[in-house]
Amino acid sequence: MDIGANFDGKSTFFRVWAPYHKEVFLVLYKDGEREVIKMELEDEERGYFSVEVDNAKPGDMYTYMLGGKEYPDPASRFQPEGVHGKSQIIGDFSWEDGDWKGIDFPLIYELHVGAFGGDFEGVKRKLDYLKELGVTAIELMPVHQFAGNRNWGYDGVLLYAVQNSYGGPQKLKELVNEAHKKGLGVILDVVYNHVGPEGNYLSVFGPYFSTRYKTPWGPIFNFDEAYSDEVRHYVVQNAVYWIKEYHIDGLRLDAVHSIFDNSPKHILEEIRDAVKEANPKALLIAESDLNDPRIILPKDKCGYCIDAQWSDDFHHSLHALLTGERDSYYSDFGEITQLAKAIKDVFVYDGVYSRFRKKTHGRPVGNLPGNKFVVYAQNHDQVGNRKDGKRLISLVGEKALIAPFLYILSPYIPMIFMGEEYGETNPFLFFTDFSDPEIIKGLREGRKKELGEYYYDPQDYSTFEKSKLSWKINEKILFLYKELIRLRKELFNDFSRDVDIRIEDNKCIIIKRKEKYLVIACFGETHLDVKAKSIITTGGMPSSLPGKVSIGAGVYEEL
Repeated sequence: MDIGANFDGKSTFFRVWAPYHKEVFLVLYKDGEREVIKMELEDEERGYFSVEVDNAKPGDMYTYMLGGKEYPDPASRFQPEGVHGKSQIIGDFSWEDGDWKGIDFPLIYELHVGAFGGDFEGVKRKLDYLKELGVTAIELMPVHQFAGNRNWGYDGVLLYAVQNSYGGPQKLKELVNEAHKKGLGVILDVVYNHVGPEGNYLSVFGPYFSTRYKTPWGPIFNFDEAYSDEVRHYVVQNAVYWIKEYHIDGLRLDAVHSIFDNSPKHILEEIRDAVKEANPKALLIAESDLNDPRIILPKDKCGYCIDAQWSDDFHHSLHALLTGERDSYYSDFGEITQLAKAIKDVFVYDGVYSRFRKKTHGRPVGNLPGNKFVVYAQNHDQVGNRKDGKRLISLVGEKALIAPFLYILSPYIPMIFMGEEYGETNPFLFFTDFSDPEIIKGLREGRKKELGEYYYDPQDYSTFEKSKLSWKINEKILFLYKELIRLRKELFNDFSRDVDIRIEDNKCIIIKRKEKYLVIACFGETHLDVKAKSIITTGGMPSSLPGKVSIGAGVYEEL
């Protein structure tokens, strides 16, 4: 890396971008003493200051002094004292994952480090459980440094620093190392659309943030205005940093619909090119609510060439059908034909008028293969952004078990949300641990207005406690998920969208795969004339067909 503090075994080279300043000082804390060292302004006239210090080593703390005040390094690797504290120089790590070849067949398990395992060490202790479940990769919600000890991670302020309350850089590398040794990949959720409110000192150093664009969550990076070259470098190099320095197998790019860039080469394309140069097998997965395949189209079709993107339409059509909810964006969903379209064509709204948006939304995906899309029945947003934070099983009971048949066995990349696989009933709520009184006040007032009678205090520790996994495992549900994952690997081990789908009596969806296998999901009682024997079923599905069916799902072999 060419920014931050880089130790080469003998000395440490410090480099920071601070175009707002004529003088920058390094303040080094070591052996109980404080040393102030003037940094040199580099000749290239882009606003970089640097200095090499012979006696600075891993474990030493430092800050940058600007205008007489000390601040953490914008490219700090570790903040053991939190977002307002000193940065720390880190050393090398002895990797043992040389035999790891990357994620070949992604079956993703999304988790929040704190709610799943407490910290990186706790997640590491559950790797055998995840391996036995059958997933091939874990996806960590953001782990770059945020204020306090608990947060979803999307309020991070230091892109390169690994959250201190999770265990810092060493423990994250140990987790990735052990995951690879067990045959599990690690995908990291990263946030390049905004920066959180507390501990955000980037604007003190330079024009990191746009003057044109805004997000509801915080200031957005300056990707296309004056000085944007170095901001782009800061972000692009961060993506490469996770791949190279932490051996991360892929990045989930948060809310790319809120990344604004009018440059000739979009920042998403630049991130993609740099990451693929670092590791051609690394996965890039975008979250977008635009229903726009341009994100994943190849460059010769004017796309950004990202590997895959989330499909919320699949979730919305399934959730609305299972729950009967029609509020907010669910007002656009609820028909069984929409779920069939999501399974076959990915986007329900692919140039169709949306009543919720009050405009035409989306574009068709054409013949793009299934591994260009990630589908799910639950994720941190769809559970956590509910007013009650309830999971699907708490809303509809075992009717929720229809969902994994449809998304795990779909032509797309399936993603399980932590705890779903064993019937977790604890909610997943929005929790924070800010210390700034004004931020806390604004947060609480905003949540009261948004949640109304459902209000809970995101700052209260009990909110986080309620959101932790209970690990009260329903063995029947866990067995079902294991079997569906096994069937996905053994019978449906490709991403071909060449599937036959039909709807029976407006109550059942029948998906034909591989000429003779049927995935059937029923949302009411009817009679099916299909001749088939069951491989695995749940709910009111019989062991053989034809026959009467009721609410449930099954995998059958056609006779």
